[in-house]
Amino acid sequence: MSRRTPAPAAARVSASWSGASRRPCSLLRKSTMSDVAAPKLVRAPALRRALEGTPWRRFVILGGFALAWELYARWLDNALLLPTLGATLSALWSAVLSGELPNRALTSLRVLITGYALGVAVAAVLTTLAALSRWGNEALGLLTSMFNPLPAIALLPIALLWFGVGTPSLIFVIVHSVLWPVALACYGGFLAVPPTLRMAGRNLGLSGGRFVAEILVPAAFPQILSGLRIGWAFAWRTLIAAELVFGVSARSGGIGWFIYTSRAQLETASVFAGLLTVILIGLLVEGVIFRSLTRITVQRWGQVQT
Repeated sequence: MSRRTPAPAAARVSASWSGASRRPCSLLRKSTMSDVAAPKLVRAPALRRALEGTPWRRFVILGGFALAWELYARWLDNALLLPTLGATLSALWSAVLSGELPNRALTSLRVLITGYALGVAVAAVLTTLAALSRWGNEALGLLTSMFNPLPAIALLPIALLWFGVGTPSLIFVIVHSVLWPVALACYGGFLAVPPTLRMAGRNLGLSGGRFVAEILVPAAFPQILSGLRIGWAFAWRTLIAAELVFGVSARSGGIGWFIYTSRAQLETASVFAGLLTVILIGLLVEGVIFRSLTRITVQRWGQVQT
């Protein structure tokens, strides 16, 4: 029988030292990793986490603005110039309960939606023609250079001559205020579409309206959405200004007419209540409609950073 030759002593000592050295290293690695990972378990205070959220920051900002308004109005002590926030909210609540302010708001919104939709539709036609032909491109550039700097409120005398005192005049100035910023934003987005994407659409056999709808519009949608926001703001401001200037009539006027009549009767709290209504509607449209549209489109597609 053959006997197994024992390993040399140097080998046994080396093996023992290597095993011993590995054990402390592993223990050191475990302890180091645990020490590094330990701080991650520490959570921030609940108040700090709440204040880091966007809604809470906005609530704090609005609260600070409301407090400054109330304090300054009390220090001024002149309800004709600046009513307190409490008096404004009381006038707002009274106008809501009476049904006058909701009816005025609905009237303004109906006119606004009609004019806004027409302006967006005309802008879509112009930008499509500009994207498909050089004649359309030159026409859009010339028209925007001519009419975009022209304030919509300056067209009120012409609107009165053409359409009279009524809803068509308001729609006319709203279409003017929406058309040019939306058209410029859409066409700027079309120009920013990469050439490789354009060539890919051409290789797929897309042309005309299909090329615009399936290639240019999705790629340029962030700029288009910005143009729609700008057009909405311009339309809202133009409508209120137009109603302040000539309204429609005491029976069918909107929020601007409510503000005008309140000013004529020296009801400053009601004037501020109407202005607050305009602000609240603007915040509602921006926070609900446009933010939701952004979240389900460009954010979902990865075209903008969240």
